[in-house]
Amino acid sequence: MELDITTQILFWAFALAFVLGAVANKTNFCTMGAVSDWVNMGDTNRMKSWLLAIAVALLGVTLIEGIMGYASIDPSLPPYRSPQFAWLRYIVGGVLFGIGMTFASGCGNKTLVRIGGGNIKSIFVLIVAGFFAFLMTKTDFYAVLFHPWVSATTIDLGKMGMAGQDIPAIIGGIFGAESLTTLRVIFGLVIGAAILYHVFRSADFRSNNENIVSGVIIGLIIVLAWAITGGSMGTSWKEAVDFMDEVPVGVMTQSYTFINPMGDTFALALDPTNTLLISFGVMSLFGVIAGSLVISLVAKAFRIEWFNDLKDFINHMFGAVLMGIGGVLGMGCTIGQGITGFSTLAVGSILVFVSIVFGSALTMKIQFYKMVYEEEASFSKSLITSLVDMKLLPASMRKLEAV
Repeated sequence: MELDITTQILFWAFALAFVLGAVANKTNFCTMGAVSDWVNMGDTNRMKSWLLAIAVALLGVTLIEGIMGYASIDPSLPPYRSPQFAWLRYIVGGVLFGIGMTFASGCGNKTLVRIGGGNIKSIFVLIVAGFFAFLMTKTDFYAVLFHPWVSATTIDLGKMGMAGQDIPAIIGGIFGAESLTTLRVIFGLVIGAAILYHVFRSADFRSNNENIVSGVIIGLIIVLAWAITGGSMGTSWKEAVDFMDEVPVGVMTQSYTFINPMGDTFALALDPTNTLLISFGVMSLFGVIAGSLVISLVAKAFRIEWFNDLKDFINHMFGAVLMGIGGVLGMGCTIGQGITGFSTLAVGSILVFVSIVFGSALTMKIQFYKMVYEEEASFSKSLITSLVDMKLLPASMRKLEAV
């Protein structure tokens, strides 16, 4: 019996996410870990693996959209290339998410991977982050607390003659270029090649097969999801909706992101008999957990982990709250904006990516100084010293000796 198009799409969402979860578990692909290695040890290998995934995804999108014309990424869910450039939303959301994932011991994807490995702490993180993502997307929580200042600081690039907020559209609007597709191909190839050059110029990285494999496979998974939802199958999926009496949620061109789907999963948990709530994002969430679980069992690495103490519990819950709010505010997580969004060359996605790294790196430095100096290291002293370390404040303002 042939499956209907919606079921086929949901199957692919699960299957590709299954591979993503398995690979992330097996190779220890972790974006927060990448920031931690860089900040605490000066090791950039896992950061380069993240950049490799970005390059592969970007070059893949350039191929299927610009060169082959197989898939159209516009419009997408979330609207990465929207001409509504909410710069402050991207920065605040990214910083909050970066802080949150540090307290919660991992980003959205890592939370799911850790659940598959037996981490009970991450189940609590998923529930709390999902609840706040639900509040942000399904209630008036966002409208009351965030919409007024987001709206006031959003720049309408459309009024400035730009088709979107991606780099090619902005450049094309400024210089009056006629072919946006050509610009997207040029910028996609050049930026993708530049990232690859930066990554592979390191002999240390080239010798680490796991980092290379994880970056390539995860980047390809992002591209395949774009191809499925934005290509011929995706077109049939969207057309089928026009003939449905009840329309499923989330029927749009998209690839992987994990915070909004946590909110969608929370909504499904409140109404489990409503199959219309089973979306691409929800299936991707379960796919990552399942893939990680299988790898954990096969490798005999499945371990039940619980909170060390009350402080550990509070830290994780605090992080989960910031992840849920920041992930929706920034319209994506380390995967959703840091790879999927970056593959569209959206300036907002790049801004969120940088803000996440900054928020996480700053938090790690503050935590480090407070651990080393204990009571002497007040929050303000640790913050100022961390900003000095990051060369964002002059050295004369340092409050604690460098360690």
